[in-house]
Amino acid sequence: MSLTVENLEKNMAKLTITVPADEFVEGMKASYNKQKGKISIPGFRKGKVPQAYLEKMYGPEMFYEDAANTCMENSYPDALDECGLDVVSRPEIDVVQMEKGKEFIYTATVAVKPEVTLGDYKGIEIEKTEVEVTDADVEAELLNVQKQNARNIPVEDRAAKMDDEVTIDFEGFVDGEAFEGGKGENYQLTLGSHSFIDTFEDQIVGKNIGEAFDVNVTFPEDYQAADLAGKPAVFKCKLNGIKETELPELDDDFAADVSEFDTLDEYKADIKATLQAKKEKAAKNEKEGKVIDKIIENASMEIPEPMIETQKEQMMNEFAQQISYQGLSIEQYFQFTGMTREKFLETATPEAERRIKSRLVLEAIAKAENIEVSEDELNDELKKMADMYQMDIEQLTDLVGDAEKDAIKQDIAVQKAVDVVTEAAVEK
Repeated sequence: MSLTVENLEKNMAKLTITVPADEFVEGMKASYNKQKGKISIPGFRKGKVPQAYLEKMYGPEMFYEDAANTCMENSYPDALDECGLDVVSRPEIDVVQMEKGKEFIYTATVAVKPEVTLGDYKGIEIEKTEVEVTDADVEAELLNVQKQNARNIPVEDRAAKMDDEVTIDFEGFVDGEAFEGGKGENYQLTLGSHSFIDTFEDQIVGKNIGEAFDVNVTFPEDYQAADLAGKPAVFKCKLNGIKETELPELDDDFAADVSEFDTLDEYKADIKATLQAKKEKAAKNEKEGKVIDKIIENASMEIPEPMIETQKEQMMNEFAQQISYQGLSIEQYFQFTGMTREKFLETATPEAERRIKSRLVLEAIAKAENIEVSEDELNDELKKMADMYQMDIEQLTDLVGDAEKDAIKQDIAVQKAVDVVTEAAVEK
């Protein structure tokens, strides 16, 4: 393999990678060996058709794609090592030459980690965040606990109202035609939860059990199903049941049931202390965020677009994993909310840029401050990870390679940089 590197504008680079002709031929042979068992030609036993015969019959191009993929899988990691660049995006591949008997040549256009020029990062002035827990805060938390321990009581003597849990049958129609995914039976819906599009839930309010009615809504313009986007729809509905929420009484018995305390006053005092700790932690995080934002403003860097796109994809994957714990796929989330993949990524752009800039300036500060991470600090972090994953530290250490350890050390150094700048900040 041979490599040439061309530095482009905006922290981009183009790697031109040349693979010897004999390696491309070997890739074609591997492709043939993978496919030959599936090929049947009269006059040959299955799997015994010679490669040369197939190339004569169908052209050698039938093996090019697999051969190219094999050559790129083998050569690209070596090219990354050789070029010495800090690549921060997936490569955009373009095949330059692909022909049997000739060198296989392709380019990989990549984003390179930007250089950061730091401005002032110590003595940053920010507005102080006051921490106070009010009686209203405690009452709001008590209400949440009441709701968590509430009972849903069937009611039959009144119409549906907001906050009720209703059971409905529905079928949706656009232009008089039923559409896929628009039908449900005995579906449970909390009115006011905004689970359904437009004013769907509002139009159930006032309806009685057994009543059939129409709900008229309009799908959002950016609805994920293009054939429904922006169109008015009619849902034929029937209300099968209503349940109202009955909150438990706030008294000593309630406190004893939901906590380790015997009286409501003791429970309230514990809630206040817990909220105080949460608010203090939130204030600390807010302070860090304000300081980092100011440092980003004072610094200069040029972020390549593919780096932002990679970060946005990562954020969407993180979100998909979070909602999977609630039993939802990302596709179901898009369907229920009217969100689309494109809209999600567009909305994520500002936060993606901030995450990148924040990480870059903190890494630059760690370097400027000569922040180092000891083996003891690394081991402490590995111990926390082992506890979190319920593993033995020795077992985890065996699984973590040098690259992963370096990444953990970098994370610790970045957090140390956060501590340096926040401790040096001035609150007014």
